[in-house]
Amino acid sequence: MGKIHLTKVRKAFGEVEVIPGIDLDIEHGEFVVFVGPSGCGKSTLLRLIAGLEDTTSGTIEIDGRDATNLPPSKRGLAMVFQSYALYPHMTVRKNIAFPLKMAGLSAEEQAKKVDHAARILNLSSYLDRRPGQLSGGQRQRVAIGRAIVREPAAFLFDEPLSNLDAALRVTMRQEISELHRQLATTMIYVTHDQVEAMTMADKIVVLHAGRIEQVGAPLDLYNHPRNLFVAGFIGSPKMNFITGPEAAKHGAHTIGVRPEHITVGDGPWQGVVGLSEHLGSDSFIKVEVPDLGTINVRAPGELGIHHGQTVRLAPAGKIHRFDDKGLALA
Repeated sequence: MGKIHLTKVRKAFGEVEVIPGIDLDIEHGEFVVFVGPSGCGKSTLLRLIAGLEDTTSGTIEIDGRDATNLPPSKRGLAMVFQSYALYPHMTVRKNIAFPLKMAGLSAEEQAKKVDHAARILNLSSYLDRRPGQLSGGQRQRVAIGRAIVREPAAFLFDEPLSNLDAALRVTMRQEISELHRQLATTMIYVTHDQVEAMTMADKIVVLHAGRIEQVGAPLDLYNHPRNLFVAGFIGSPKMNFITGPEAAKHGAHTIGVRPEHITVGDGPWQGVVGLSEHLGSDSFIKVEVPDLGTINVRAPGELGIHHGQTVRLAPAGKIHRFDDKGLALA
């Protein structure tokens, strides 16, 4: 299965409360991403689910069974760490087979499961190599293969792509998403990268200071952020926030407009272009607008705008409204 239920899960290290109390349901087969800035508690929450940290209070149920006090080996979960944690003196075959050997499976059964995992991960031709002879992406696939052979109820990924270069991260993102489709197993994935969260998740859990700010599908969070934190964290470049008379005209303390929802050429806001980044398909420009501050704009790549130019801007998409507590208004 792979259904995980958290009730009032709390974690404190001495007098420091890292997670004040979390309720969360993860359904079988979901790809759930925990996302948030450094120090928000996302890795700690994953380690609590895995059993690598003890809960201070609350309960963790896995497939209807109270697993709060079970050791990691009894929870039926498999964890893939940021560091590959491979044995350098062992071949790929032996690294993948290691948990099966520890479980006492026969050599024949080990070979069958390793070959199956290797086929899924395109590692069949590398089984006799050692980790030092592999690329970073291949080593990460070996670590995932070691998890696959255990046939867990859920896979737990703790920032598995952070050691890879940008191009390889994109490739591995796609491979892990495809793996989820093939296995149809619950996956929980921790990252600070909201682009990874948006492109991979069925459901995103946005964390801040140990609390859940919002849970939902990627586009739900993008289109309907619950508060200023979620609005500013989800979306790249970040949403523009404007206060003062401009916000008051919309009946709000703060309004938010995404950079892609601002047009250049005409409109009520006039300012001077500062930084201008032309990336081919897109141009990212920062415009200093009197009384409003810096406005980030995402425009078509062919837009010929450069530093020092005066431009006019207009909000051309949804304007998000927030009250004085930072909560979204209807």
